[in-house]
Amino acid sequence: MGEITNVMEYEAIAKEKLPKMVFDYYASGAEDQWTLQENRNAFSRILFRPRILIDVSKIDMNTTVLGFKISMPIMIAPTAMQKMAHPEGEYATARAASAAGTIMTLSSWSTSSVEEVASTGPGIRFFQLYVYKDRNVVAQLVRRAERAGFKAIALTVDTPRLGRREADIKNRFTLPPFLTLKNFQGLDLGKMDEANDSGLAAYVAGQIDRSLSWKDVKWLQTITKLPILVKGVLTAEDARIAVQAGAAGIIVSNHGARQLDYVPATIMALEEVVKATQGRIPVFLDGGVRRGTDVFKALALGASGIFIGRPVVYSLAAEGEKGVRRVLEMLREEFELAMALSGCRSLKEITRDHIVTEWDASLPRPVPRL
Repeated sequence: MGEITNVMEYEAIAKEKLPKMVFDYYASGAEDQWTLQENRNAFSRILFRPRILIDVSKIDMNTTVLGFKISMPIMIAPTAMQKMAHPEGEYATARAASAAGTIMTLSSWSTSSVEEVASTGPGIRFFQLYVYKDRNVVAQLVRRAERAGFKAIALTVDTPRLGRREADIKNRFTLPPFLTLKNFQGLDLGKMDEANDSGLAAYVAGQIDRSLSWKDVKWLQTITKLPILVKGVLTAEDARIAVQAGAAGIIVSNHGARQLDYVPATIMALEEVVKATQGRIPVFLDGGVRRGTDVFKALALGASGIFIGRPVVYSLAAEGEKGVRRVLEMLREEFELAMALSGCRSLKEITRDHIVTEWDASLPRPVPRL
């Protein structure tokens, strides 16, 4: 392994190291994978309008998320079954996030339990929740996350059914026999059966509640005091409903382009969602972030922070905890540089005027008079 100089380089290393079934599970998107490409490509169509001759000798990237202080607006998204990537799995990710002073979101489908992840030491952690048909399972899981010191629930709302991921169908994807979905171990829901197509798709069809609706967001608030982030919003309409439903925040997400193909890239949907919330709740983004410049662009469009998913599992596969630490460091350094070169010393100095998008062309920009 030569010197790694950016986040993208971990993907090829992961591909080499991991069994095909595992790599394909992490890497693939739904159907034609158009949105998968677009999540990345859309960032490249947003350009900078940097401001010069500003004293950037001190740069502050600190921020708060739901009242929790973190070192940078770069956090870890929930990704399932991390022990398929590395034996330490979610333990390593939790330690890396804590070392970087940022937030880790643990997946419902983790291969380490909420209690195990909590045992790695201090850290601010959120819990991603899938709503199972059996609501007692859900209530129990939420209570366990609360007891284990998790600070928020990220409710995934874009998965009443699993998207069609053709690599998983071809590979007959299933959780390797030596692993379990640890949070469900005692509930007879920790194992995935072999299936004629994707074992995960069969598991979701059997267990996840397709009837999930806004009333369940209300129900969740009756069983927990934890703030609820609604993860999977892509439209202004749903953003407004999320605010009314009492969500503490929104994560603009297309599930890593793994659910409905031909939805827009999250960076393209972001501004619409931000405008609809009218500043009442914070809006975050996941999907396609691979560079510090991507982080800057998301913040310029109104995001309060971003989450990274695949770079975590790829770097975990390549180098374990050290890899995840390195990914967070590289993104932090690149983001700091993008801020300096744009003339921004703190996150509040990053404005919409620091970027130009394709949809700005139609709006006449006021030309400043000399």
